[in-house]
Amino acid sequence: MADSLPSLAFVGAGSMGGAILRGVVASGIPVDGGITATNRTPEKAAAFADLDGVRSLALSETADGNVEAVADARIVLVGVKPAMVPDLLREIAPHLADDAIVVSLAAGVTLQTFADNLGAEVRVIRSMPNTPSTVGKGVTGVAAGAAATADDLALVHRLFATVGAVVEVPESQIDALSTISGSGPAYVYLLIEELTKAAVGLGFSEADARLMVEQTFIGATALLDASGEEPAELRRRVTSPKGTTERAVAVLQGAHLDRTFAAAADAALARARELAAGA
Repeated sequence: MADSLPSLAFVGAGSMGGAILRGVVASGIPVDGGITATNRTPEKAAAFADLDGVRSLALSETADGNVEAVADARIVLVGVKPAMVPDLLREIAPHLADDAIVVSLAAGVTLQTFADNLGAEVRVIRSMPNTPSTVGKGVTGVAAGAAATADDLALVHRLFATVGAVVEVPESQIDALSTISGSGPAYVYLLIEELTKAAVGLGFSEADARLMVEQTFIGATALLDASGEEPAELRRRVTSPKGTTERAVAVLQGAHLDRTFAAAADAALARARELAAGA
């Protein structure tokens, strides 16, 4: 069925894996063969036990839970901490179905690491979701490994589309993507923090300042989404000639926001490369 997903296994259903899992369930898309999730403790496993169609295993109670989870899964999402990935891959490798697609949720772990531990013939797709995926407003970058087919990529694209937008890139662009959509929410929150401080400085209470600023950001992005207009055009409509907004925008542009954001992205990318090199 084009409007269903095949059987899924979330191996290490942490915060991001859990967000994707919940997104799939909330979307109402049928999952042929069901969903299995593993976590280390019964407490973490209990968080998913009440979700319809989900079998949630605690590894402390079911030692071979990861093997059980992947045995019948068409798509296996690997969500354990990056340092744990090689050991996990070696554990599950003998038990993967011949047509299994392994999807990495682990930041900084390369497709080569997956090929080294699973075998070059295994279909692997590397992904980089962001935290707004938890509310269905995410951006996920996906990069296909050498053995993955166009159909495999389309299937994984459909999976991540349940929690937001999907961007297909070569692996060489995954780190750069992480500096924009991965780290980007932090940049937005920083802008909200600083504008809130400015509002308090103008005499508003902390509560009123937060309300005004947060709803302004939420409203502005909702208008951008609903209108289909370019951001520059929406900015122009707010900026009356010789008005207050024009003067404020001139101050912001005078602070060279273009160079600041470019430098921030460059710094994040440099650090991503250091982390990939083990620094």
